[in-house]
Amino acid sequence: MTATHTMHATAPTVQLHLAFELGWSQWVLAFTVGHGQAPRLRTIRARDEEALKAEIAKAKLRFGLPADAPVVSCYEAGRDGFWLHRYLTAQGISNLIVDSSSIEVNRRKRRAKTDRIDAGKLLCLLVRYHNGEKKVWSVVRVPTVAEEDQRQLGRELLALKDEQTQHVNRIKALLASQGLDVKVDEKFPERLAAFRLWDQTTLGEDRQQQLQREFARWQFVHRQILDLEAQRRQCIRRAETPAVKQVRSLLELRGIGLNGAWLLVRELFGWRTIRNRRELAALVGLTPMPYQSGDSACEQGISKAGNRRLRRLLVELAWGWLRWQPSSALSRWYAARFGSGRRARKVGIVAVARKLLVALWRYLDRGEVPEGALLCDWRDKVDPSRKKVAAVAAEA
Repeated sequence: MTATHTMHATAPTVQLHLAFELGWSQWVLAFTVGHGQAPRLRTIRARDEEALKAEIAKAKLRFGLPADAPVVSCYEAGRDGFWLHRYLTAQGISNLIVDSSSIEVNRRKRRAKTDRIDAGKLLCLLVRYHNGEKKVWSVVRVPTVAEEDQRQLGRELLALKDEQTQHVNRIKALLASQGLDVKVDEKFPERLAAFRLWDQTTLGEDRQQQLQREFARWQFVHRQILDLEAQRRQCIRRAETPAVKQVRSLLELRGIGLNGAWLLVRELFGWRTIRNRRELAALVGLTPMPYQSGDSACEQGISKAGNRRLRRLLVELAWGWLRWQPSSALSRWYAARFGSGRRARKVGIVAVARKLLVALWRYLDRGEVPEGALLCDWRDKVDPSRKKVAAVAAEA
C-alpha cells in the first residue's frame, strides 16, 4: 500500500522594490517588482513626502499591484542620516540603510555614472538581497532617536577640540613666519605687545590685530569646550542610567579617562548588541585584511571601516594603557612581542588597540577585569580636586 503526499505550493508575495538615490535638491526613485523587470525611474524634489507617496501609488498601479501591496526600500548611508528611514518605517515600508563602501562597483577605470544608473544598480542589489543574498552588501544598524541624541555631546567635543587646534596652529604659523615661538593660552594677549622680532622691533599693527582676532576665536571655542566638559562631568556624577553606569565602570580602570570612557559607551557599548569579538573589531575597522592570489600573499593592514572616531581613540588608549598599566598581561605581551624597533612598536600598537577593545567589552559585558589591570575610584577622575583633598587630609 502506497501513500500519496500532496504538496501545496504557496505563491510568493509580490512586493514593490524601491531604491533611493538621494541628492540635496532632488531624489531619483527606482521601482521594480523583481528580476527581469525594467526599472521605473522617477525624479522628485528632495524631501517632498507627498510626491514620494504619489510616486509609490503610481508605481503600484503601473506594475499591477494592489494598493496595500508591501513595499521594501533602501538608500545609502550619508548626509540625510536616519530621518528618512524612520519616516518610511512609520509609513509601513520596510527600509534598509546600506553602507556605501560595501556596494560592488564596476572596476573599469572609466565607466558611466549618473544618479539614474546608481539608482538602478542599487535596485538590482535590493532585489538580490531580498531573494536571499544577504552578503550582497552591509546593512547599517539604525539607532533610536534617544541613542542618536546621546552621541552628540561627545562628537561635538571632538569637533571643537579639532577646531581649537586649528586656531592654535594658525596663531603659531603667523608668529613662526616672524621667527617667534610662543605658547597659546589665556595670557596670550598680555604677552602679545611684548613680542620682539630679531631686530628688537614690535610686530606690525595689522598682524597684531589679526592675532587678536584669531585668539578671540580660540577663546570662544575654548569656553565652549569647558562648558561641555563640565556638563559631561555633572552627568557622570548624578545620572543613574545604564550607559552612565558603564562609563563609571570603565573609569575604574587606570589608563581610561573621561573622553575614552564616554565615547566608548555612547558610540558603541551603550546601544549595540555585540555577538563576538570579530564583530566588535569590525565595527571600528580593526580587522586584518589579507590578500592572496596564486603564490602572492600579503597583509594589507586593517580595514579602517566602521567608526573612525573610535578607531583613533582606541589607538590613543592603547598608548595610555602601556603607560598606566605596565604590569597588565596586555602590556607585557606587547613588550615581549614588539619591544624592539620603532616600526614594530607602531605596528604592534594597533594589535594592542584591538585586544584592548575586546578586553573592555568583556569587562563590561561579563565583569572580567583585564588580567593584571589596576583599578581606581572613578570619582577621582570626574573630580580631580577630590583626590588632592584626600591626599592633604592624609598628610595632616
